[in-house]
Amino acid sequence: MLKKIHPTYTNAWEKLLRNYKEIKKTHLKDLFKDKKRFEKFSIKFDDMLFDYSKNKITGTTIELLLELADEMALEKAIASMFEGDKINETENRAVLHTALRNFKSRQGKQDGVDIHSEIEKVRKKMKIFSDALRSGGWKGYAGKKITDVVNIGIGGSDLGPYMVCEALKFYADGPEVHFVSNVDGSHLAETLKKLSPETTLFLIASKTFTTQETMTNAYSARDWFLKKAKDKKNVKKHFVALSTNTEKVVEFGIDKDNIFEFWDFVGGRYSLWSAIGLSIAVSVGYEKFEELLKGAEAADIHFRTAEHSKNIPVIMGLLGVWYADFFGAECEMVLPYDQYLHRFPAFLQQLSMESNGKSVARDGSQVTHRTGQILLGEPGTNGQHSFYQLIHQGTHMIPADFLCAKKPLNKMGDHHEKLLSNFLAQTEALMVGRTKEEVIAQLEAANVQQADARKIYPHKIFKGDNPTNSIIYDSLTPYTLGKLIALYEHKVFVQGVIWNIFSFDQWGVELGKELAGRILKELKEEKAGSVHDCSTSGLIKYLKKR
Repeated sequence: MLKKIHPTYTNAWEKLLRNYKEIKKTHLKDLFKDKKRFEKFSIKFDDMLFDYSKNKITGTTIELLLELADEMALEKAIASMFEGDKINETENRAVLHTALRNFKSRQGKQDGVDIHSEIEKVRKKMKIFSDALRSGGWKGYAGKKITDVVNIGIGGSDLGPYMVCEALKFYADGPEVHFVSNVDGSHLAETLKKLSPETTLFLIASKTFTTQETMTNAYSARDWFLKKAKDKKNVKKHFVALSTNTEKVVEFGIDKDNIFEFWDFVGGRYSLWSAIGLSIAVSVGYEKFEELLKGAEAADIHFRTAEHSKNIPVIMGLLGVWYADFFGAECEMVLPYDQYLHRFPAFLQQLSMESNGKSVARDGSQVTHRTGQILLGEPGTNGQHSFYQLIHQGTHMIPADFLCAKKPLNKMGDHHEKLLSNFLAQTEALMVGRTKEEVIAQLEAANVQQADARKIYPHKIFKGDNPTNSIIYDSLTPYTLGKLIALYEHKVFVQGVIWNIFSFDQWGVELGKELAGRILKELKEEKAGSVHDCSTSGLIKYLKKR
């Protein structure tokens, strides 16, 4: 089990507080008087470079953060996760998404079951199915090849596979894959407008096969299909389930042979490595799906074996704690200068905020420190013309990760060189800023009248002193993407350990679901049944008048 100690009770925390008081007075650019700073604060891992030199840290800061990790028993926590201990204590579950991408060591049991043989069985089934669909061997009820696949799921059953399919679109050569998640009927309606029932197959991704949004969309998709296909037996050729509830799946009309299983030791936001990733295998082929898994495995090995001072997820996680708890940073940003990663920040929002958005410590007491951060992000140059203004000249400190590839997948003129120049310029600008003296000199050089210069110059000052990480990889391959995702998964885990919270449950989503079920009945009935506050009651009455 994980150690239950509040981080603020550690010796390292007190030392970090003193270190923070010293560092906050020092401008980030002044730390670069050390000409070897880049060498000291960067880590090379395979084809990736992680540069964290543009952070408000010294060597002492890192030493103290690593000391904090030791006092919070991070190394033991990492071992507990990989060894299958039930570290998700509130649900009495192990956390073994890493087993889904474990090719080098295939041993391991969970509750007496050889999980690796079970995982391999499902992977083999995914390969057979995706190969048949991609080759045209799987035909629809009208004898036609499947041209479109619609993944219906929500949360981890949508965000992960959708993000990966978008990220690997360069490699897509199978049926076109679409994703429907929102219970707003417009999402499904707009998707189906472009499709034919004779050539469309649906993947229904719901562990329990009872998730309200997913099953509402699934039944509506089935109604749409049967308007054309008529006979319910045709559902078996066009609907597949990613679920554990055989009874409900068969009742829906899906053949039990077309159920792809996953397990309780895999949380939703970590499930893209499981059968939930079937849409990925359909889109890019099973071999590339396996490359994705092997990239994640490489990151797992790095996380488990690299010393903490040279361990990318450990350093990323500790830096996040440093800014959240000592500088009071409420937000962080992930800014990919890679259009294929345009859904990566959205995926990380669930990974980070659903995991570490907690205010109760492992011992059940209220935490006395900040946990979790609001995560925002968009593709790089788009953001520059949008919210970068706030990072550069606003009143908030917002640490940011900048990601880019050395080599583009699509060579087009000098696009990539311009992209990289913006990538580099933004991290430098956020660090150095622009002083009053530099602004005035610039205005004088532009022959701006002195009176006008006095009015303008305060608005053109950039404070700088904003921390960033840079992550550079050779090019966006399935293997590289797998590594990147897994590194962020482990970063989130590290932070949960340091904050002394459980990162693998998500009880915060339950209350809204329960109330929605109750309110749904009231919206359908003539009389309101349960008692609400006057605002909610008033809104229900107003909406019923529609």
